[in-house]
Amino acid sequence: MSSAQTSARAALTLVHGIEVCVETAQRGGVGIIVYNRKEGRALGEVTKFLVYNARKRQLGGDRADTYFRRTECVAGVQDMRFQELMPDVFHWLGIRRIDRWVSMSNLKHDALKAQGIEVVEQVAIPDRLVPLDAAVEIEAKKAAGYFAPLGIPGRLELSSPKGRALDD
Repeated sequence: MSSAQTSARAALTLVHGIEVCVETAQRGGVGIIVYNRKEGRALGEVTKFLVYNARKRQLGGDRADTYFRRTECVAGVQDMRFQELMPDVFHWLGIRRIDRWVSMSNLKHDALKAQGIEVVEQVAIPDRLVPLDAAVEIEAKKAAGYFAPLGIPGRLELSSPKGRALDD
């Protein structure tokens, strides 16, 4: 996935969050967008591209079952993001309860819960907003604990190549 594709996916996700905020406001509620830019699991652009390249070159192609292993081989860690401080902005705004949380991240959800902020409903990013190039990433993250309302992907689904080949 190129930087432009990653940015496009992030923009689609952000637009979805804005749509949910507007729908909430139209029903008399309040919608808030809190956007924390942490590109490429906070590994940095160069490392992110090395990881993407390694995933496409590995034996068997780009697959969800090797997504985090490949990241660890290149970067030494699966993810550098530190979500424990993410709830601070909610505390600053006086938010103690979120009726509809539009994020699939278990790390963000757990950080909110640990800080005493109630999340009533977690909303997944609609499949229509997940580009084909991001299917490997989303499936790997669901298997690792991301919110998956339709269930965790099975072993066969995770081991099937989904990403583009290196020469695509």
